[in-house]
Amino acid sequence: MIRFENLHKSYITGSNKLHVLKGIDLHIKEGELVSIMGSSGSGKSTLLNITGILDNYDEGRYYLDNMLIGNMSEKKAAMLRNKYIGFVFQSFNLISFKNALENVALPLYYQKVNRKKRNLIAMEYLDKMGLKEWAHHMPNELSGGQKQRVAIARSLITNPKIILADEPTGALDTTTSYEVMEIFKEINQTGITVIIVTHEDDIAHKTKKIIRLRDGIIESINGEPINSEVFETSLVQ
Repeated sequence: MIRFENLHKSYITGSNKLHVLKGIDLHIKEGELVSIMGSSGSGKSTLLNITGILDNYDEGRYYLDNMLIGNMSEKKAAMLRNKYIGFVFQSFNLISFKNALENVALPLYYQKVNRKKRNLIAMEYLDKMGLKEWAHHMPNELSGGQKQRVAIARSLITNPKIILADEPTGALDTTTSYEVMEIFKEINQTGITVIIVTHEDDIAHKTKKIIRLRDGIIESINGEPINSEVFETSLVQ
C-alpha cells in the first residue's frame, strides 16, 4: 500500500539546511496497524505528512497503492487525499462554530454530496462512535474523548484506505486513550491501514508493527535493528 525508497527530506531555515529524513526505506502493507515512534526531531511527523501528501520529499520515491507520488498539482494531491486518506490529529481540528454532525459531514461537502445525504451518512458514523445523542452539540460541549471520536468519524466518512493519526491520544487521559486505540483496532479489522505517530510506548504496543525513527533514519522495526541489508532481505521475503 505504502512504499518508500531512499526517501530524503530537508528544510531550509535561514542559512541552515536541516536534513530531516535521511534515506527512509519502508514498506507498509494494506491492512497493517502501525505505529511510528521517535523523539522530537526524529522525522516522524515529516514522514506522516509526506505519507498524507501534505508535504513533498526531495529525493527517493514514494508509492501509494503502486502509484508514484511526487511533483503533482495541489488539485491532484487533494483528489488523492480525498480518495485514499483520512486524518486524525492530537488537537482534533474540529471547526468550533459547527456542531458534531456538521464537522463529520464536512468532507462530503467538499465532494459535493447534498446536505440531506451527507448529514444522514454523518449521523451513521456518529452512531458507530456512540455519539448519536451528541450530534447537535458544539465542540466546546464535548469531552476530549468525544472530540476525538468525532474526528475519527470525520476521517472515516469518505471510506479511506488509510487512516493517518498524529499523536491521536496526546491530549487524552489514559483510560480514554485506550478507548480510542480500541476504536482504531476495530477500524483496522475492517481492512483499513492505520498509521499512528506516538511518543507513548503503551499506545505503540497496541499496534502490530512499531517503527522507531532516530535522527531521520529507521532505527528498528518491532525491536529488530534495521539497516539497508536487513530491509532488502525482508522485502525479498
